[in-house]
Amino acid sequence: MSIATDAKPTFRAPLFERLFLDRTHRAPRLWSNKELASIGQLFSGDIVNVSAWRDEDKAGRFYRDYFTAARSYTLTNYNADMRGFQGRDGEIFLNLESPLPDPLRGRFDVVFNHTTLEHVYEFRTAFANLCTLSRDAVIVVVPWLQPYHGDYGDYWRFSPMAVARLFAENGMTPARITWNKAPGTSVYIFAVGVKDRARWDGVFAFDVDPQAPDFLAPPSDFAGRDALPKRAADLVRAAARRSGVGRLIRGRS
Repeated sequence: MSIATDAKPTFRAPLFERLFLDRTHRAPRLWSNKELASIGQLFSGDIVNVSAWRDEDKAGRFYRDYFTAARSYTLTNYNADMRGFQGRDGEIFLNLESPLPDPLRGRFDVVFNHTTLEHVYEFRTAFANLCTLSRDAVIVVVPWLQPYHGDYGDYWRFSPMAVARLFAENGMTPARITWNKAPGTSVYIFAVGVKDRARWDGVFAFDVDPQAPDFLAPPSDFAGRDALPKRAADLVRAAARRSGVGRLIRGRS
């Protein structure tokens, strides 16, 4: 199965949801679910969800359901007092800001982490730990454009360039990086990094290279101002810019 990042799948909800959907939180979540569904079956072996929350996709499924070829599926959490603690057999307590215990180094084939890194102050340490946990692949979902949220710390936002660099500096190759593009919604990054590129050639496009000369040049579908909610005043200003009225008014003042 070939996944080319220059032909990114687009999420288009039914008309009712497009009209009444929570565009700040639910829209990007549903999009990331669709992204995971498109590749989850590619990964096998021992898989761990390091999201420090319940194993729920907020749409009626469990994340473990997406990894249909998994040999085992494990959850981690921060401690038993956290709201996401599930008390399942084998649930691992893990602090991503602390050195990774030796028994967990390379313990899993695939590490999955959904919207957690923005809540971890030492995100570079946390990202390094995710990569060290894995012996094959890391899948991360992080917010790029989203209002502040959570009563447990909300520190960071990540661009596609940042995620690609984080993979590269931890010895992994960014294999796939996508983001949702519906106007007026929060924007999530969905990214896959792998340790052995040769194993995944022909599956992923590997079209995000932090060493490329044009790496920092925004792509044509860059999630910029169009992703932000529009107020009436914004629309009026945009129309004035297009028509030249704004320049004319400024010239007379």
